[in-house]
Amino acid sequence: MSEAHKDIIRRYAAAFSAGDFETLRPLFTEDAVIQGVLGWGNIDEVAMPVWRDLHAAYGLQLIIEDMVAEGDKVAVRYTERGTFRAPFRGTEPTGKSYELVAMEWFEMRGSKIARRWGARDSASMQRQLAV
Repeated sequence: MSEAHKDIIRRYAAAFSAGDFETLRPLFTEDAVIQGVLGWGNIDEVAMPVWRDLHAAYGLQLIIEDMVAEGDKVAVRYTERGTFRAPFRGTEPTGKSYELVAMEWFEMRGSKIARRWGARDSASMQRQLAV
């Protein structure tokens, strides 16, 4: 099952990078919980709106560098890239680009993502964007 779980996460990263949230949502269980640097919550009420805003502001891309799967868990290390092109949470865009390390841990239920934890080097992003 580990290879199947990896394939789901590859689809997640591709859809996220493309800003294709209609493809992204069905990869998660109905009750999926998302935890990240901006907080945590239900996928539909919290994560999807925040992810849409992040993508609109930064056009971020997730490039998978490493992925490990065991049982119902998948861990991924990404290179995240983007350009600050639209306002985000009261901060005006700088037009500058950034690149950082991001990591996510997924818990799968069947063939769907049930929980996702994310961490990224936000301090590096702020320095690179001159915010």
